[in-house]
Amino acid sequence: MSLSALRPSPLVEQAAQHLRDQITGGHWPVGTKLPAETALAKALGVGRSTVREALRALAGAGLVQARQGAGVFVIAAEPAEDWPARLRRSAVADVYEVRMLIEVEAAQLAAVRRTEEDLARLRAALEGRRRAAAGSTAEFVDADIALHAAVVAAAGNPVLTGLFAEFVPALRQGLVDLVDLLGLRAGDPGHGDAGHAALVDAIAGSDAGAAGDVLREELEQTLARLRAV
Repeated sequence: MSLSALRPSPLVEQAAQHLRDQITGGHWPVGTKLPAETALAKALGVGRSTVREALRALAGAGLVQARQGAGVFVIAAEPAEDWPARLRRSAVADVYEVRMLIEVEAAQLAAVRRTEEDLARLRAALEGRRRAAAGSTAEFVDADIALHAAVVAAAGNPVLTGLFAEFVPALRQGLVDLVDLLGLRAGDPGHGDAGHAALVDAIAGSDAGAAGDVLREELEQTLARLRAV
C-alpha cells in the first residue's frame, strides 16, 4: 500500500482523503476488499477509531460498503457527486430554515420589547458588521452573528437567547461555508448591509411587522440562492 503516516491534525478528514485517493487513483478498483482496520490504522499511523470514522465518511460518499462478516468493499471509483459540497448545501439549508423559525419571531418581539440599551447594542453591532466588511470571511461572519445575537437578545426572552447561543456554532460554520460556496462577498464585501440596516430601523421604530418581514425576506433570498446552486 502506498500510504504514509499522517500528521496530527483533523485525522479523520486526512484518513478519509488518503483512502479516497487510493480508490479514485485506481489502487483499489471497484470490487476490491479493503485491508482490515488494523492494517489501515498501522499504515496511516492512526487509531482504529479514526479509520472507522474515515470509512463511514467514504460509505456516505458512496465509495465503499461494509458487508457484515465479509469486510469493506469498494463499490464505486468516484463519488456520485461532490459530496462535501452537497453536504454543506444541505446543512446550510437546514440552518437557515431553523434560523427563520427562531429569528423572525425574535425580531418581532425585539421591536416590541427593545430598550434604549438594546438599540445602542444593535447600532454598535451594525457598525461592527460594516467595519468587518474589510476583513476575512470569518471576521465578517462573526460580526454578522453578533448583530443577529443582539436582535435575539433584544427580544427579552432568556430561553430564546439561550437557544440561539446553543445554535451559534453550527450557524457560524454554515455561514462561512455559505459565503464561500456562493461567493456572496465577491462583488459586495458588506453583503446584506441595506437589509440589516432596515432591520435595525424597524426594531428602533417598534414596527414588529416590518422587522419580521425584513428578516424573513433576507433569509428566504439566501435560501433561494443556496437551492439554486
